[in-house]
Amino acid sequence: MPTVAATSITPPDQHLVTAREALEPLYEKLELQTESLVLAAALEAGWSPDEATEALAALRLQDALSTLGRTN
Repeated sequence: MPTVAATSITPPDQHLVTAREALEPLYEKLELQTESLVLAAALEAGWSPDEATEALAALRLQDALSTLGRTN
């Protein structure tokens, strides 16, 4: 029967980076890609760049307020 060597697990207070530090760049990259896709779709649908940008800003604000538990 094969044997498995014990693997030590680093305690959270000894990690070199926090989970947030590790995930933040990926989150920002995905956010930028999503915004680009939404703006491209709006432009393709005939919206002006200003209209698309304002609509995206309104969506971001609505999402932030919802996250905070507030609504317009």
